[in-house]
Amino acid sequence: MERTKNVTAIIIFLRLLSSAAGIRRGDFPPSFLFGTATSSYQSMLARFPPRQHVLPFQLKEIEGAYSEDNKSLSNWDVFTHVPGNIEDGGNGDIADDHYHRFMEDINLMQELGVNSYRFSISWSRVLPSEFSGSIGLSLKDLTYYLGIFSLLIGGQFGDVNTMAIQFYNGLIDALLHKGIQPFVTINHFDIPQELEDRYGSWLSTHIQEDFGYFAEVCFREFGDRVKLWSTINEPNLFARFAYRDGTFPPGRCSEPYGNCHTGDSKTEPYRAVHNMILSHAVAVDIYRKKYQVKQGGSIGIVVTSKWYEPLTNSTDDCLATERALSFELLWILDPILLGAYPQPMVEILGSRLPSFTLEEKKLLQSKLDFIGINHYASNYVEDCMFSLCDLDGYDFDALLLKTGYRNGMLIGDPTAMPTFYVVPRGIENLVLYIMERYKNIPMYITENGYAQESKGTYEELLNDTQRIKFMSSYLKFLHSAMRKGADVRGYFCWSLLDNFEWAHGYTVKFGLYHVDFQMLRRTAKLSVNWYKKFLNSEMLQTKAKTLGFEV
Repeated sequence: MERTKNVTAIIIFLRLLSSAAGIRRGDFPPSFLFGTATSSYQSMLARFPPRQHVLPFQLKEIEGAYSEDNKSLSNWDVFTHVPGNIEDGGNGDIADDHYHRFMEDINLMQELGVNSYRFSISWSRVLPSEFSGSIGLSLKDLTYYLGIFSLLIGGQFGDVNTMAIQFYNGLIDALLHKGIQPFVTINHFDIPQELEDRYGSWLSTHIQEDFGYFAEVCFREFGDRVKLWSTINEPNLFARFAYRDGTFPPGRCSEPYGNCHTGDSKTEPYRAVHNMILSHAVAVDIYRKKYQVKQGGSIGIVVTSKWYEPLTNSTDDCLATERALSFELLWILDPILLGAYPQPMVEILGSRLPSFTLEEKKLLQSKLDFIGINHYASNYVEDCMFSLCDLDGYDFDALLLKTGYRNGMLIGDPTAMPTFYVVPRGIENLVLYIMERYKNIPMYITENGYAQESKGTYEELLNDTQRIKFMSSYLKFLHSAMRKGADVRGYFCWSLLDNFEWAHGYTVKFGLYHVDFQMLRRTAKLSVNWYKKFLNSEMLQTKAKTLGFEV
């Protein structure tokens, strides 16, 4: 009797899964990666209560301190402790404390049934400067003291921190032991603050050499086990927020794009991305020449992009839609894969858009092995080149307006993020667009997830039925793109845990697991059960048939 009940429950679930999503794990290739994702600053302990300072002179003990195990300050360590920079005043000082709880989190992944985990490596942990240790330091004094030390430190940035190498070795080995493939992002928004103070980080060509050095340390230390590398996460998004709007560190912008103390929104985002693209190329070149053959891995870059549809069928709106993709997606991928910035950007920006030298164009020929795509939403696009619009700073240069409304109707269900409308067909359209433009280079969906309000009761937060609807529908349309020939090799849900969501702090939740940030307790949301059963649906189906039941 008990056996019959169990198998009947399995059959009922499988039928519900099929009818609800129209998609099963078995519809994807056996080698397809299904995973979850996090990043270093958003999930790991960034700081630690201050110990005895290590400098030969006395400093003030105030808010914030360096993390343990010799990690130095990152740009986010500094930025989040400036009042007003983060929506709820939060920071990543502790976040999910993945640094100490990674074994617990890996066990969650194993129970979930994923076969890959995307995470990033903290640059300031692996390569802390000589100005490291646990100290108290006022924000006023921070730049002064880092400036002194930047004059004293020569050569490549810092010595390799053996404690950091030990941590990441432990994380990687534990993942592999559980049958989970590591997918490593070398840089996910956080950089050593010293690089900002020394030469302006991404605004300087000096960062290309330093990034190459950091990347090579990662290849050398971890590449025997890591087979999937992405160089930089979302350079197109980071440059806009950091150098156009000023809402990410270093908080640079100018009017009418934003209101900051310093910066030039007309030129700096393009300079920063130019250096990011070339830093990517330097890292890929190192990997190709010294590591790829013997280690057998692949390397790519991760870009973020919405899908865009014209507000009307007018020629102007259709051209504006192409501009939206040019100023977001093609801005990064065209130089790497086609050797030049997209023509709409060249025509509009003119000399504001940097050009590639012959030597840089030669370096870009290393290209990449795959494209990582972070996709969350779709918008309509209205032309503002030939029509009057109330332009905002984000799309000022592209001369267009993005909206979720057409004739008073939303393009899709709203979420906790203002422009993140749920439009499942968008992922299919975006993947097919990339397939056509770049000759079907392999792709991974490196982030896709549902933005949930942090408000509400505990029960409401756990009962995330909208996330289940989101994931099942997006996977259905992703599979449709694959049936049409797109070479997509993996899907990573953002994110494993509720975490620190950059300028939004903790006001938005993307996690499959709810995190009590006081006790750091992880609790499975309803979506965990769905994802787990989806990933194991073929096993359940086989089990039912073995027991003599037809499904």
